[in-house]
Amino acid sequence: MDRLVALAIVFALVALVGCASSPEHFYTLSATVPASATSSKVAVTVGPVSVPAAVDRPQIVVSTSANQVTVDDFNRWASPLQDNLARVIAEDLVALLGTPRVTLFPQTLGAEADYRVQIEIRSFESVPGKSAALDAVWTVRRTRDGKTETGRTSARESVDGNGYDALAAAHSRGVARLSRDIAEVVRTLDGAR
Repeated sequence: MDRLVALAIVFALVALVGCASSPEHFYTLSATVPASATSSKVAVTVGPVSVPAAVDRPQIVVSTSANQVTVDDFNRWASPLQDNLARVIAEDLVALLGTPRVTLFPQTLGAEADYRVQIEIRSFESVPGKSAALDAVWTVRRTRDGKTETGRTSARESVDGNGYDALAAAHSRGVARLSRDIAEVVRTLDGAR
């Protein structure tokens, strides 16, 4: 019996040492677009945003070759990736369009938005120390008359460093490019009313 207790204590200590030696790190995307010099009263709702099933998980999925990925259990997104993307795109659109009236789907400020943006991220690739890439198809719909414009954004950004924080920063720059493309279409549709 004493031998079983001793063995259980050894296993418990090994498990504790294993957990203590591999801490988790959490990352988030950030808005990188400088504020616009112009202001507007346009209202935009962002979402839904969908992501590929392969990256729809808390862990950061790293591409190791053309046909192989690794799920990194110790480096994770701080929130679901689609929520993270929607939040940053909304923050970028606030800056680009000069309006505070940008909300996330399905939330609203009580009034119908002038424009609704839906985004399908088709690929979201992470290669630490090398590149961060995304490919997205998106639709901007003017709610007043249903007029829509669909576009595609492909962005590949160099990663400035080997850490996951540099990878998240590179993805943030790619999302900024996506946000610029969307803002340009919103401006065009808004100018045509």
